Amino acid sequence: MQKKKVCVIGLGYIGLPTAALLANRNYLVHGVDIQKDVVDTINKGKVHIVEPALDTFVRSAVLSGNLTAHTKPAKSDIFMIAVPTPILANTDPDISYVISATEAIAPYIEDGNMIILESTSPIGTTEKICEILKKKNVNIDNLHIAYSPERVLPGQTMHELVENDRVVGGITEIAAKKVKEFYKTFVKGEVLTTNSRTAEMSKLTENSFRDVNIAFANELSIICDKFQIDVWDLIKMANRHPRVNILRPGSGVGGHCIAVDPWFIVAKAKEDAKIIKQARLTNDYKPNWVIKKINMEYKKFQEKNNGKKPLIACMGIAFKPDIDDLRESPSLEITKKLKKLYENILVVEPNIEKYSDFELTNYKEAIKKADIIVFLVQHKEFKNLDTSKEKVIIDICGIDKI
Repeated sequence: MQKKKVCVIGLGYIGLPTAALLANRNYLVHGVDIQKDVVDTINKGKVHIVEPALDTFVRSAVLSGNLTAHTKPAKSDIFMIAVPTPILANTDPDISYVISATEAIAPYIEDGNMIILESTSPIGTTEKICEILKKKNVNIDNLHIAYSPERVLPGQTMHELVENDRVVGGITEIAAKKVKEFYKTFVKGEVLTTNSRTAEMSKLTENSFRDVNIAFANELSIICDKFQIDVWDLIKMANRHPRVNILRPGSGVGGHCIAVDPWFIVAKAKEDAKIIKQARLTNDYKPNWVIKKINMEYKKFQEKNNGKKPLIACMGIAFKPDIDDLRESPSLEITKKLKKLYENILVVEPNIEKYSDFELTNYKEAIKKADIIVFLVQHKEFKNLDTSKEKVIIDICGIDKI
């Protein structure tokens, strides 16, 4: 039996794991990325992003001949779009990459093909794909077009791509059914079918729910700091209530999903999305509050030490613990702003080797040298460190807490 060919557009944090997984399930995968260095890296059986087990999957997929990377699409049975969907400066969604990807695959589409959008997208984007294809003189009547958002946690992507439930929203009921059958070949979780708009809103709702709850925790941490209450002890006690589950506060909210997706709802719903919008504003404010907190400790240090300028260590710039992902990272935002304010900054991120904007320092060296230590991310390397009593510790992430 001839292998089915899948063309995956976008070989980033979702596209590459999906392509590698499919190739290891005996699909013939034609991966596409506009960055030639990414294409070259993958064709060597290597990875350009850090994700547990991904390197093993990619190496196996490339060696088997089932995965090849290219800069242009090719004729396939299934087209999967997994490109970025960022927000613009005014917080409106930017679906230009989805549009470009759709235009790029249009010349290669044939009757019976599946076209699946996986990128997190505002409501109506899947329908927009249909409009674009029609303008490109593609007959969509015999195509199976659907939306199926990823639901994975960075650091557990390869596991969750298989184990998590999936939602498939078809432009038609037949499309939803056909795409469900495809996902069931590699997904162990339940595959639920609906229409494309409901599927789009489902993904946005999941991440907005998280954002609202994190905003509550972040606001709580600001209030507790004002009244000199240990927020971590407070949360631990409050969570003993059988129907209370307060999330962890931190330096803000990062990542491509939770920090971005709620704005997709706000852009469409406008004034009706009151709580969702306020949660975004609260979480976006937290980095500024952290900087104010650091500035206060900076001035206190100078007053105690005859005007000496303290050396500050920013511990972690990834958006969450134990990964290399810097997308929308509030810790990175804080570090960049501090770098403009003060000369003496040590930047620590154990999950990446180098960063273009500033030199990275080993965490053990930073702990020894710094006068003010700011824990921004709860990386495992930072836990249970023996810090001198003379050091000023600003613990934003609850490094040794719940």
